[in-house]
Amino acid sequence: MMGVGFPLLSLLTFLPLAGVAIILAVRGDEQTVASNARWTALWTSLITFMLSLVLWFRFDKNEAEFQFVERLDWLADFGVTYHMGVDGISVLFVLLSTLLTLICILSSWEAVQSRVREYMIAFLILETMMVGMFCALDFVVFYIFFEGVLIPMFLIIGVWGGQRRVYAAFKLFLYTLLGSVLMLLAILLLWYKAGTTDIVELFTLTIPPSLQTWIFLAFFASFAVKVPMWPVHTWLPDAHVEAPTAGSVILAGVLLKMGAYGFLRFSLPLLPVASAEFAPWIFALSIVAIVYTSLVALAQEDMKKLIAYSSVAHMGIVTLGIFTFTQQGLSGALFTMLSHGVVSSALFLCVGVLYDRVHSREIARYGGVAKIMPAYALVFMLFTMASVALPGLAGFPGELLVILGAWKVNPWVAFGAALGMILGAAYMLYLYRRVVFGRITRDDLRGLLDLSPREYAVFAPLIVLTIWMGISPQSFLSFFEASVAALVERHHAALSAARLAGL
Repeated sequence: MMGVGFPLLSLLTFLPLAGVAIILAVRGDEQTVASNARWTALWTSLITFMLSLVLWFRFDKNEAEFQFVERLDWLADFGVTYHMGVDGISVLFVLLSTLLTLICILSSWEAVQSRVREYMIAFLILETMMVGMFCALDFVVFYIFFEGVLIPMFLIIGVWGGQRRVYAAFKLFLYTLLGSVLMLLAILLLWYKAGTTDIVELFTLTIPPSLQTWIFLAFFASFAVKVPMWPVHTWLPDAHVEAPTAGSVILAGVLLKMGAYGFLRFSLPLLPVASAEFAPWIFALSIVAIVYTSLVALAQEDMKKLIAYSSVAHMGIVTLGIFTFTQQGLSGALFTMLSHGVVSSALFLCVGVLYDRVHSREIARYGGVAKIMPAYALVFMLFTMASVALPGLAGFPGELLVILGAWKVNPWVAFGAALGMILGAAYMLYLYRRVVFGRITRDDLRGLLDLSPREYAVFAPLIVLTIWMGISPQSFLSFFEASVAALVERHHAALSAARLAGL
């Protein structure tokens, strides 16, 4: 391998598969196998997370180009290489993926009691796919990881989910697969034009505007479903409601970011003219998503479904920020992706705490929880405030930057983004009031136990990140700045060249 001497990204990507091999090799009775599977998955995910911290500390924030690059000939006759690397746009999402995998395994320790070995294997394979997708610098390698995520997620929902788990799993699979087939056709077209699938080399390719339009639409079909954008968002509430708690955490925390990451990584640098042409339509769809899904969230009686619709609204803010093509808008979108990954994951974990005790997600089933679970009420309040973008917490800096970036484009677009903050406060505070405050009306709630030591351990890193991102956003924005500045400069230069050429 060329580039760095130590293949850190490959180790990060494939180390979870070593944990899979160990779990498969374990023999014994069902209880022994389950215990060994839990501990193996925990240690494997912990070591992978520690390696991602090494990546974080060694990353040069002032460098816009890809770092820790690894390149190995794979299908040389077809121009396909095993090419890995990270830049400021992708490095923190590697860290987010490894952290949330560790949290998911810890949060499932007691919640999952059937087919524990298979469950832990599915999560470790999912971790490999997520990390590999954010590191891939070849379209074929990216597509393998991008689609590979679907398989373990399909199983996590379909096997360990709720009553309608099979329906939700197939809906997720079919929605995302259809768009991805169109993306594959676009990748094949790029390969036909350039003779390579290497993403860095394709960045230098000049694509005619007419062809850019068709490729953009093919990419859009895949990325919009993954975000998900309105109106192709209907798979998400079903998937969240039926998924186990850890499945919802990883779905909201990482998988929803894959579509937005695709827009940032491919659509803007590869297809600048088409991206600019379709930006007004993206703004319209994003604002509809923000307003419509926020109003739908207000009408929900299921806690997980309400948070699922809130995710669609928050991701509408992300797509709006991406297509402003401004430094503030893009940085704000990336920051919002990270903060949403932390905060929405924590909110689903909060729902999971109550569900593990009462086995109900109905909002009307609760009330007065603060009187019997004060520590839980405090934790839930912190993440509720972060979700509504309270200044000083993780949700605020990103959404503010998106609004500033949108204002440069059109004040009405900025107003549409600001609606997300207003409506977000409405549905999240409505949820919190009905669950946490009021009188206890059901006797079975009076004996609920507050957070356990394991649950404190699950919430602790998310609490730290939520406060850290709110108080010191520059600690995270500094990773984006160089890469985002280079992307914005490249995008505007390509548009200027197209205008000069009369295209």
